[in-house]
Amino acid sequence: MMKKLIIGLFAFLPTLSMASGPDVELQHAKIDLTDKASLQRGAKLFMNYCLGCHQMQYQRYERTFRDIGIPVEIGKEQLIFDGSKVGSHILNAVKKEDAAKWFGAAPPDLTLIARVKSPDYIYTYLKSFYKDESRPFGVNNIVFPSVGMPHVLQELQGLPTPVTHEVEEHGHKVTKVVGTEVDGSGELSTDEYDQAARDITNFLEYVGEPTRLTSESIGIKVLGFLVILFILAFLLKKEYWRDVH
Repeated sequence: MMKKLIIGLFAFLPTLSMASGPDVELQHAKIDLTDKASLQRGAKLFMNYCLGCHQMQYQRYERTFRDIGIPVEIGKEQLIFDGSKVGSHILNAVKKEDAAKWFGAAPPDLTLIARVKSPDYIYTYLKSFYKDESRPFGVNNIVFPSVGMPHVLQELQGLPTPVTHEVEEHGHKVTKVVGTEVDGSGELSTDEYDQAARDITNFLEYVGEPTRLTSESIGIKVLGFLVILFILAFLLKKEYWRDVH
């Protein structure tokens, strides 16, 4: 009985995974954690446009500045807006109760969002807002329908209009938003906004695992050491057993 239960559970897991994912095709973010210029731009965009609602309570300013190559004094002067000490966690002053009242739910902490959702999800999400006057903030999102968040990067991208397509679902024809068209009212061109979305995504991927590059470097060295150790152990074994017939 227990064996059948375990087999059934493993057979059901892929279904759960598919059900939990978005029903739209995600765009590849093409992030690069070695690109410090991108990480610095992403940090600047996050501090200016996202931190008002979304904090990163498990990350500190000083650690962030040092890791991505921003001199601490410059970071303190240009990226800390509330007088926090440079060693403080990256928090904001919004009370969860107030945020829940304004947006329908308190905006989530984004320290680990890239690990939970994936960089491709974040990148596609940032590019999927569109005009929807039926929503409280006048916008909706293809990746996250009925999202309670305003399009905070609207001044950079403009306000895209939806591209719709009629599809059949459960025997009924419904109109679905399958894409967006930029209206040209933003400060950035399409390519520039794509890069800005990529920079924010790159930064959030770094924040989710600040030691990733170091860990990967150590991992490669450890594997190299194990390969050398294996060769030495093999040669030593042959030497010990050379006269054994």
